Formats: sequence, structure tokens, C-alpha cells
Amino acid sequence: MDWKSLFFSAEGRIGRQAFWIGWLMLLGAHVIAGWIPLIGQVIALAAIFAWVCLCTKRLHDMGRTGWWQVVPIVLGPVLIVGSAMWIGLGAILAEVTNGDAGFAALAGVGGLFVSLAIACVSVLAFTLWVGISEGQVGENRYGEPPLTPAMV
Repeated sequence: MDWKSLFFSAEGRIGRQAFWIGWLMLLGAHVIAGWIPLIGQVIALAAIFAWVCLCTKRLHDMGRTGWWQVVPIVLGPVLIVGSAMWIGLGAILAEVTNGDAGFAALAGVGGLFVSLAIACVSVLAFTLWVGISEGQVGENRYGEPPLTPAMV
């Protein structure tokens, strides 16, 4: 498999080794993108697209649809927005009930940090699950296994 199809096509299957090599390359791209002011943002967007393609192929190798990667992507922002809303709601309720608004806001900020931690752990757990799980043996609905005897 060539690099272009590895990073810019969501079709087919890849094994664990190709996934981790691609992951390391995308990590390097994100580090470099952080150093370059304007072009770095374009590199980061391309790397996010490449990440989606890489995970989709790995999920295909496991016999699952690529839509599984939506779970950790959606879980993080939902938790963070929910915690931010709780900060405001807690402060409003404390004002209405003549309670301590500062304590309520502080408790909400603590919830925000817990939500951030849960979001980070969910993304890490998803990456490890995708990178460590074995692929399906033989052909599945997404194509042939990544290392067939014809390719070796």
C-alpha cells in the first residue's frame, strides 16, 4: 500500500503495524504544524483527515464500520459543553437561592476538568483499541486482509 492511499483513502484494510507507523507520522505532522503559524493550520486539517482515513481502514480490518470513530469524537465535546453549561447553571442557581455563587462556579470548573480528563481518556482508549485489536482473518466486506500471500 502506498502512502497516498494510506492517508487519503478510507477504503480497504490495514494491519496494526501500518496503523502505528501512520499514527507516528501523523503525530510528527501535528508537532510540525504547531511550529508553523499559518501553513501549520492547513497541515493540521490534512492530518485530521488522514487520521480519519487511517482509523477507518483499521476498523475495516476489524470488521467494523468507520463510523465507530464518531463515539470518542462526539463524547469529548458533549462532556465539555455539558460541564460548561453546568458552571453557568450552578452559578445562576446559587444566586437565585442566595447561596455561594463562587463555590458553585468552582464546583463546575472541577466538573469541567473531570470532563476534559474523561474526553482525553476516551480518545486514548479508542486509539489503543483500534491499534491493538486483531483484524479479521480472511476476506470481509471491506476487502482482503492487509497481508495476503499474493502481496508478499
